[in-house]
Amino acid sequence: MLSLDVLGPGGHYRSRRQETIRDLFGNQVATLSLAPSLYITRAIKALRRAPALSVDARIAAFAQAGRAFATQSIAGLTPEEYQHTVSTVTGIPITVVRNATDEIARAAERIHHTVENARPAAAVGSWRDPRAQGGAAVWTRRGEVFAVHAAGNHPAVHQGWFDALALGYRVAVRPSRREPFTPHRLITALREAGFGDEGIAFLPTDHHVADDILRHADLGMVYGGADVVGKYAGDGRILPQGPGRSKILITAETEWEPIVDTIVESISSGGGVGCVNATGVLVEGDPSPVAAAIAERLAALPSLPATDERAVLPVMPVGPARRWDGALRQRAAGTKAWLGGDGIADDLGDGSAVLRPAVHQLDSPFAEQLGMELGFPCAWVAPWDRDAGIRPLRDTLVLTAVTTDEDLIDALVAEPTIANVYVGDHPTPWMEHGLPHDGYLAEFLMRTKTIRR
Repeated sequence: MLSLDVLGPGGHYRSRRQETIRDLFGNQVATLSLAPSLYITRAIKALRRAPALSVDARIAAFAQAGRAFATQSIAGLTPEEYQHTVSTVTGIPITVVRNATDEIARAAERIHHTVENARPAAAVGSWRDPRAQGGAAVWTRRGEVFAVHAAGNHPAVHQGWFDALALGYRVAVRPSRREPFTPHRLITALREAGFGDEGIAFLPTDHHVADDILRHADLGMVYGGADVVGKYAGDGRILPQGPGRSKILITAETEWEPIVDTIVESISSGGGVGCVNATGVLVEGDPSPVAAAIAERLAALPSLPATDERAVLPVMPVGPARRWDGALRQRAAGTKAWLGGDGIADDLGDGSAVLRPAVHQLDSPFAEQLGMELGFPCAWVAPWDRDAGIRPLRDTLVLTAVTTDEDLIDALVAEPTIANVYVGDHPTPWMEHGLPHDGYLAEFLMRTKTIRR
């Protein structure tokens, strides 16, 4: 049994209230300490009082922590033991967890590049910069403590708060109780690399105490569904991170057959659990051939235990998997099922089930199902035409637009609710360190001030 303690300003804290974390088969894997409200209040105050490290020290600590996270034993676990634990608890394929480990390490090593890219070109990083002598814009924090309600759908989601720590914020992370192993390992590595006990905190809580972390911090970021986005939409201190609803658009003057592999990769890579995985495919013309081709490719993916090296699909306990199956059937009523109509829960016979891909065809680009995002490869294929315009494409994290229509591309790039536009044969999960994911986080964390010395 692993013990995941609270990691606060005073070091490790093992609370009276603990939660047992089990694997896919019901076996106890770890106990997670839950921090009480008073502890949270004191921890955030201590973070606020702590001085920020220098820029050079922060960048060096990130690089050291990234290497340790991917290659060294941390908190008693080797990288291989950590990856196996995450896979057996969450059902994320082991190769996906392994790739995420390397991705996190690379993000840590390149964090200076990322935050520098986000800084306005005319701004300097410090009032001490010689350019401030005659007057200059200085890039400065909007607060001192940044809080995160983290997601547990994918280990790499924890890159999302790196910018805050690199920019000098002290950071408090409330982990998902589904997958606290990645943030515990990562925060331990960062503390040991130089951020110390008062630079970053690991603060597991229950739902009753969770908002205390946000209330006492200066700024915060929250992951969740549409309900979470709605709850915090009016709070300028909180940055909600909701469903991705990533999509692919194929216009009539382009050929879709050569990009079937890209479409399938967009839907299923990484187990299909990410916000950048495509859930909507809109086709100008008849979408049936596209839906049929996607379904044929996705049907060939194997059903395997999450820890199998060949596994590519997510796994969960049989009971929850069957509930997901029931929910999908209910929401898909009235659509044409090309794949998954007979069920998506494939029982492995050991108490767990693979979540198989699903492909459904819609009658309209305005069908409500197009906004439905699930934690496995699930695609909704719909017709699209010029009269529909960009309305069905709004509220999209990544849009791959397979088109040569430059006026349409102009409209998609200009649409405020489309975060990223990939023109041509590019999978929606493509990302590059240093480029914005849903805008640069620094756009929320920082501001410019005019300084003249």
